[in-house]
Amino acid sequence: MEGFADDNETHGNFVDTETLRSLRHDINNQLSNVLLALEQLRYEIPDASEDCTFYMDSISISAAKINALLKATE
Repeated sequence: MEGFADDNETHGNFVDTETLRSLRHDINNQLSNVLLALEQLRYEIPDASEDCTFYMDSISISAAKINALLKATE
């Protein structure tokens, strides 16, 4: 993220590159678990109710947003 280190250094909250990389890695691993579980739910509930489909779609959209945030910090 451009300017991330500079902005945080002024506030004394500098996060080193290795810590940030590790955090991204750990979040990405958990995000993968969520997405795998979501795919399994879609497979096991092929005729899901409208409400269930809405919730699964919401999870999918949120996961995509989290993934985009992770990529923006690379």
